[in-house]
Amino acid sequence: MSGVEVGRVGVWAGEMDRYSAPVVRRVAAVVEDLGYSALWLSETAGREAMAQAAMVLSATQRVVIATGTASIYARDAVTAAAAQRTLAEAFPGRFLLGLGVSHPMLVTDVRGHRFGPPVATMRAYLDAMDAAPFGPSVPAPPRVLAALGPRMLRLAAERAWGAHPLGMPVAHTRHARSLLGPEAMLAVTQLAVLDPSRSRAAELARAHAAAALPNRLTLLRGLGFDDPESLDDHLVEALVATGGPEDVAHRVEEHLEAGADHVSLHILTTTPDEPPLRQWQDLATHLL
Repeated sequence: MSGVEVGRVGVWAGEMDRYSAPVVRRVAAVVEDLGYSALWLSETAGREAMAQAAMVLSATQRVVIATGTASIYARDAVTAAAAQRTLAEAFPGRFLLGLGVSHPMLVTDVRGHRFGPPVATMRAYLDAMDAAPFGPSVPAPPRVLAALGPRMLRLAAERAWGAHPLGMPVAHTRHARSLLGPEAMLAVTQLAVLDPSRSRAAELARAHAAAALPNRLTLLRGLGFDDPESLDDHLVEALVATGGPEDVAHRVEEHLEAGADHVSLHILTTTPDEPPLRQWQDLATHLL
């Protein structure tokens, strides 16, 4: 139905805004050459999602470029629909639009908008996208929604190709599949640290798990993590895979067995200004 084949394993490149445009193009080409099937690009307060997707699509030949995720507060729904269809027309089968409601701080303090009720606001935005005019005759391209909670997951099953949860344990993947049903696309992102220093890996994993915690507390309690605020070792490891490439590959398989169709890997390092080329290569030998 979608016309987009994201494959089983991709890369979530959340640090792209730290790289110059020439490096971004080179990184995209490396990800493609390594055999990853999809490259996910984030949108916060750096590059505009659709423009960056066009830049990366032009620098590659085969890999699917997905937004993970484009904020619905960054552009109106008519513009989003036009941009999506333009990219789908120019690069058939290679662009996947991931939409999200972002975070209140980014919406209000950075963009100057009022942060509305997430599910109702997303539903209205999708209504406006679907009603938007577009001159060229282009089949409706696929979209996925950044979804963690049950209401957004159900909306993703109802109004999109599927869902894109980021940074959740395997137990959430199993729960998300039960809510989405068997047909919807489920593309999850797994945080991972590959560092030979166990202490450095543990420290980095804990820092990123702590940053991800505030908007996941209720969900984590529902998944059986009774005291997520304590951020014990069990929870940190559930949120951030650590160890060698074989350990991360095992976590990927766990997500796939739990119902994910696609797993993108967000590799965390102590040098975020440098792309993790070695880690991507090491993982490719175990996953692709």
